[in-house]
Amino acid sequence: MQTFDALVVGAGLSGLTAASLMAKRGLSVGVIDRNAHPGGSCGAFKRGDALFDQGAAMLFGFGAQGFNPHRFVFNALEEPIDVIRHESMYAMDFAGKRIEFKPDLDAFTDELAKLFPGEREAIKVFYADMETLYRDVIMETPAFTTPDEMDGRQMLPQIKAHPRSYLRFLRLMNKSVANLIGHYFSSPGIFQFFDKLCSTYCYTTAAETPAVLGAVMFVDNHVGGTYYPAGSTLMLPGKLEKAIEEHGGTMLMRREAVRILFDGERPCGVGCADGEAFFAPNVVCAGTVWDLYRRLLPAEKVRRAESLRVEALVPTAASAVVYLLVRADVVPADALPVEMFAPHPDQLADDEITAYVMSLDDPTLCPPGTHAFTVVGPCFDSLSLLDARGYLRLKRKLARRFLGVLERRYPGIGQAVLHCEVATPATIARFAGKYHGAVAGPKQMMGQHMLKRQHTRTRWPGLYCCGESTVMGTGTPTVTISGIAAANAVLKECGKEPFAWRPGMPDYVRDVPRGFDVVPHIAQGAQDAALVRAARRCCFCVRPRCNARRRALDVPGIMRRVAVGNFVGAQRLTRAGMGTNTEESLPLLERACLRARQGEAPVPIAFVIGQLLRRP
Repeated sequence: MQTFDALVVGAGLSGLTAASLMAKRGLSVGVIDRNAHPGGSCGAFKRGDALFDQGAAMLFGFGAQGFNPHRFVFNALEEPIDVIRHESMYAMDFAGKRIEFKPDLDAFTDELAKLFPGEREAIKVFYADMETLYRDVIMETPAFTTPDEMDGRQMLPQIKAHPRSYLRFLRLMNKSVANLIGHYFSSPGIFQFFDKLCSTYCYTTAAETPAVLGAVMFVDNHVGGTYYPAGSTLMLPGKLEKAIEEHGGTMLMRREAVRILFDGERPCGVGCADGEAFFAPNVVCAGTVWDLYRRLLPAEKVRRAESLRVEALVPTAASAVVYLLVRADVVPADALPVEMFAPHPDQLADDEITAYVMSLDDPTLCPPGTHAFTVVGPCFDSLSLLDARGYLRLKRKLARRFLGVLERRYPGIGQAVLHCEVATPATIARFAGKYHGAVAGPKQMMGQHMLKRQHTRTRWPGLYCCGESTVMGTGTPTVTISGIAAANAVLKECGKEPFAWRPGMPDYVRDVPRGFDVVPHIAQGAQDAALVRAARRCCFCVRPRCNARRRALDVPGIMRRVAVGNFVGAQRLTRAGMGTNTEESLPLLERACLRARQGEAPVPIAFVIGQLLRRP
């Protein structure tokens, strides 16, 4: 029987954040996830030499100033990470007109005013007001916690310094963005623009989006900027996993949690689908609110009112993702890593997509002369009655639809495709745990927003929640905040010091240029660099054949850890999985390597594992 101080169900960003912070404070932590690799929608997968971002790729929250929870977490963990800042954050094709979102707020408002010349002065005033609000309330003294966990006493000095801004901020809590911008603008076109902007950030319209969120979102990306982890999004969850394992935590992957165990009215552990159970006095649920109340909690523990509330929640629209490897010559010289397409400003249409071409930031993601695309858009098609052939037809339809939109910006892309793969809402639900493919969980909309959502603490002592179903809602910075809040709640219960921002924290986040080679930075010396480069040839197969005869040896898990510099976790996994195997038997694994079966040189599994076994 394995017992921990805390169990985390779900290895997405929120769960990994909570687990890493608790482990850093000395708690014994176990992280349970049904997938082979951590990260949820912020992960990566490989096809040959091309690495694709699974979902989230444009990351807020790493800035040197502003709302920067990612930077705070890595500074708190004292874990180095390299990030690439976008010179221009992204571009939007709005009704056939291109708007470039530049970090400089004045430059951006000038750009926006060209699109709406009659609103020039109103645009300037609106963004100036929102920037003042943002700096007074959010930026001056960062508070990396959720509103339901906030200690008002810590905020008193800042409230006294900016009473008007705080009063105005509080007044926005129960107003919508449409209500907010109605005080500034009159043009129908600019209302449609903010509709699309809200949809980009929250998957909601301006009428649905709480004004308090809009006031932050519209300014934050300009102040803090947008980033991409050097080495791909494999690095972000990989570095959090590294912090967990280096501080004694345990990653319990390929285990599906099916129930939360109770001792009376207090949770005491988690039961898994394979019959195994793990025990802890503190359980953090990092999955969706639907999973928690429909599946994980015993039916007799859930009140009817709670069940009705959860059933009434409106999810965000189901999404699909198309992954493309294309010839580089079809990508224009002025293309940005993130480009959004909103050709129909008056409605959410099926050709409203976002293209992430992060190989423009990091050419190591794919072979020379190619680019890797992750393209996300809505899917309005029903999957419920499709047979296998119908499902395949739907995938082809989605690929054609997305490529048709991309053709306008990247002429000839349809003929330049070297690899195409489609994730339907069912795929997203299966691999990222998203309810019916709703990539942003419950809508962060009026009526089910902020404090009306699932709180960090539940009514059961010892059961906590984090993730996109909770108060902060959608996006990598907000789920990270929820993970911080959950970790701090557990730490307080255990008599440990919670994590809080303080002036002068050492900075472990390094801004690096495009094309930066991350390997020398994560490796200590030439031998470790050789290990990392060897491990990065692994395809991280979900169903690997290389360990078919030695299933205890998780070769892809070992390689993935080495690829991000997590030698402690890789060594622990290697030693635990060797069993009766010897180093002499390791070359047999290489014969079954996917690359070997495709006629290439296999991943040097024996070299990597042998080096790990000999490390002190």
